[in-house]
Amino acid sequence: MTTVNGLPAHVLLVHAIVVLLPLSALLLILTALWAPARSRLAGPNALLSLVVLALVPITTSAGEWLEHRLASTELIRAHTELGDTAVFVAIGVAVMALAVWWRGRESRATSAPAGSASTRRTFLAPASAAVTAVIAVLSIVAGGVAVYDVYRIGDSGAKASWDGKVGTAQPAR
Repeated sequence: MTTVNGLPAHVLLVHAIVVLLPLSALLLILTALWAPARSRLAGPNALLSLVVLALVPITTSAGEWLEHRLASTELIRAHTELGDTAVFVAIGVAVMALAVWWRGRESRATSAPAGSASTRRTFLAPASAAVTAVIAVLSIVAGGVAVYDVYRIGDSGAKASWDGKVGTAQPAR
């Protein structure tokens, strides 16, 4: 995808990443730390994180297309290099969102009455406080890194787009 209605696709797609990746990261932290949120939001957040993971390479590909049509500057190169890190933080958020969702699913299965047909084999030790703590810490790290990375990438993109283009002229009266 290169353009949408005459605009570079990157300029439009980036807004989805700027909103949805931090949203998924914050929901990840919330669902990892708070059981009532986990039961309601872990599944939808796992799906959201996968959608974001799919959108990141599409957005960076559109950004590379745009980069080849602009004058090369140090700010654009810096933004491009930072933009390439987005896929890694999106992978981290998606993996942890899936782990939180799966663990919640296993917790519900093990809390079923004895002899129930819904008891299943578990993989993430739903009753283990140690596993709960590890998943919570990894979720906080993945979510925090993702939010910070989106900030860094967005800041560098704004500088690359607007550096030297806004003057100090006074508004017309």
